[in-house]
Amino acid sequence: MSFKSEINRRRTFGIISHPDAGKTTLTEKLLLFGGAIQEAGAVKSNKIKKGATSDFMEIERQRGISVATSVLAFEYNGTKINILDTPGHKDFAEDTFRTLTAVDSVIVVVDVAKGVEEQTEKLVEVCRMRNIPMIVFINKMDREGKDAFDLLDEIEQKLGLKVVPLSFPIGMGYDFKGIYNIWEKNINLFSGDSRKDIEETIEISNLDAPELNKLIGDTAAKELREEIELVEGIYPEFDKQAYLDGNLQPVFFGSALNNFGVRELLDCFIDIAPKPRPKQSEERLVEPNEEKFTGFVFKIHANMDPNHRDRLAFIKIVSGTFERNKPYLHVRNGKKLKFSSPNAFFAEKKEIVDISYPGDIVGLHDTGNFKIGDTLTEGENINYKGIPSFSPEHFRYINNADPLKSKQLYKGIDQLMDEGVAQLFTLELNGRKVIGTVGALQYEVIQYRLEHEYGAKCTYENLNVFKACWVDPINSKTDEYKEFIRVKQRYLAKDKQNQLVFLADSSFSLQMTQQTYPSIKFHFTSEFA
Repeated sequence: MSFKSEINRRRTFGIISHPDAGKTTLTEKLLLFGGAIQEAGAVKSNKIKKGATSDFMEIERQRGISVATSVLAFEYNGTKINILDTPGHKDFAEDTFRTLTAVDSVIVVVDVAKGVEEQTEKLVEVCRMRNIPMIVFINKMDREGKDAFDLLDEIEQKLGLKVVPLSFPIGMGYDFKGIYNIWEKNINLFSGDSRKDIEETIEISNLDAPELNKLIGDTAAKELREEIELVEGIYPEFDKQAYLDGNLQPVFFGSALNNFGVRELLDCFIDIAPKPRPKQSEERLVEPNEEKFTGFVFKIHANMDPNHRDRLAFIKIVSGTFERNKPYLHVRNGKKLKFSSPNAFFAEKKEIVDISYPGDIVGLHDTGNFKIGDTLTEGENINYKGIPSFSPEHFRYINNADPLKSKQLYKGIDQLMDEGVAQLFTLELNGRKVIGTVGALQYEVIQYRLEHEYGAKCTYENLNVFKACWVDPINSKTDEYKEFIRVKQRYLAKDKQNQLVFLADSSFSLQMTQQTYPSIKFHFTSEFA
């Protein structure tokens, strides 16, 4: 296959939603269509001993939530699909924001009963800022929920989207009969038996045909005809360019758990979703079909395999081809690096790949060279815009609970912080370590992983900090700056990049500090340089 056709057959997307809307289940079912896994595991059910394929950390299995973004790939009808399954839990939102820099489009999952929830709103806002094309999948149609038209209204109002339904449910909950596929003009009947063959669709090009009544009964047929007439009257026609520009969002209905409505979603997705897109670097816009390789690290995961203490840096390929054993420039370090075993991910298997194309995600074994946002190239000095660290919401001292294991503890903290799980601040006054996170659940994850992956135990102590502000070193020679350093010594710390951070203990003290030292600039994100 030519380089160009390899790019054209790739689709890289993320799945986003509020926790529990069925994101991981949908990922599983998509993999099932790709023949990538034999039996999809439900996240909740204890009857199936097999946990969900995409949740590989022990803590995720115990709680039934995803806390790390997993990367999964499969082939379907000649298309190579890369899925990034993101954590929905708000304590892990930063991981999701980072992942959104690596996708070309997203599928938003909405629960039919709960409608649009707050985490969905935040994530969709990030997608809208970047004009990422979105498809909405309304899940759990086999349960009682909101009326389809009310839901479409809610999605338009709360998320600020402009929707066009490409499939429509026939009833819901107990009366759920199936789905009319507006995109392909056919009907898929729901049997409630997920073991039954899921490919049965009946073509109905004309809704007025009497077969419809035979299939779903007179009442449902009459209702469906009225609803489709309404849909055609209210919603615009589907326009592919408007979707690609992020101005129109197609909507599908289904039940991921029962594997229903997923094929319709997938077939349409392959048809309309964008190929790998150009990406803006600080220097210039990089097109995918350029010959020279460029890519960036959007995620680092330590200990993918607990027996081997390895770190994988996930790289999204933006242009050119990435080849095994070829030296590439690590732009930030100015060093050339070679990779003898780049990994690609096919469902639960990692495979070593010789060549990867734009849109692909490659896992590189890392001994500590990479940080999130690093760029790799064939020699050109370009930098892809990383994602800033936001000021954390929670702060705690971290203490060593086992003095004999202090080396393991510091190594563990160091590696977990490189992953972007949380942020580490070291106090200037006494060198104590402070961990800042977006959500409280992260402390549990850190404690758990330190113990199980590094054999180190830690305890926490609360610390009263309102905000971490990065101090701009522009005026570091002035007397005012020196005075600030002397007076506020107790509240100063360095982050992992050695940037100075002021830990304000209340909004009042932050305001007072800003008024007392007007020449000093404070920033709420780390990317101000």
